[in-house]
Amino acid sequence: MTTVRIAAAAAHFGRDLEFDLARIAKLIEDARKAGAGLLVLPDAALGGYLADLRQPDPEALPPALKPDDPLILQVAGLAAEMVVCVGYCEDGGDERYNAAVCVTGDGVLGRHRKVHLPAGEVAAYAPGDRFDAFDTPVGRVGMLIDYDKTFPESARSVALDGAEILACLSAWPTSITNRAPRMAQDRQAKLFDLYDQTRAAENQVVLASSNQTGTMGGMRFLGQAKVVGPGGDILARTWSKAGLAVAEIDVATEIDRARRVLRHLDERRPSAYRGGAG
Repeated sequence: MTTVRIAAAAAHFGRDLEFDLARIAKLIEDARKAGAGLLVLPDAALGGYLADLRQPDPEALPPALKPDDPLILQVAGLAAEMVVCVGYCEDGGDERYNAAVCVTGDGVLGRHRKVHLPAGEVAAYAPGDRFDAFDTPVGRVGMLIDYDKTFPESARSVALDGAEILACLSAWPTSITNRAPRMAQDRQAKLFDLYDQTRAAENQVVLASSNQTGTMGGMRFLGQAKVVGPGGDILARTWSKAGLAVAEIDVATEIDRARRVLRHLDERRPSAYRGGAG
């Protein structure tokens, strides 16, 4: 199966897990009605994100869920025939992780722990240590969690592992240090779009980017969910509002078209790169 409708969600989630699950159920139903085979929900859709990135309150962190928590199993049940990626805070025993899981009604297809942590997150989470792609009914998928996509190596790693679709789950706020009067002028809003388009184009893959909306503590989230083609073109987007960006794409055909002359992954010269970049 290569032709698929991909949906990326822009929505608000907080600490109320019952509310979050109800919103996830509604988004899955909306995506199903739109004919989507893949739905990418935001980072921290189960339990919400941090309320403060500068000095997170250790008493007000998102609820930590075990990898097999009943809530995750409920999301899998809601997904049924669809592929759904969702973010949550993972209880890793001695550590907490900003994590994502990809499910269908048959169970878990793949997992990811956020590798790159911005300054404030290190007080709340431990970093993950790997990037892996995995097979799904809609193609081979790799997941990144917000700040991961700032680093070209993240997307390149899963692309080299055969990912055809990058699922980028975010809780990406407006600039904390330099607030703009309008979101369209915000530095982080521009970077969010830039990273999405660049990561798709440089790896010649399809990218589905979800994000939170609304506010949490002192942070205001961007929205700007989108689906990007392997040439870096935005196929569908929500702008700053909540909703679903839905695009139908023949993944294999469009990737082949993008790579017809220039094949970025095959034409790399790793021996010339510093820092172990592949």
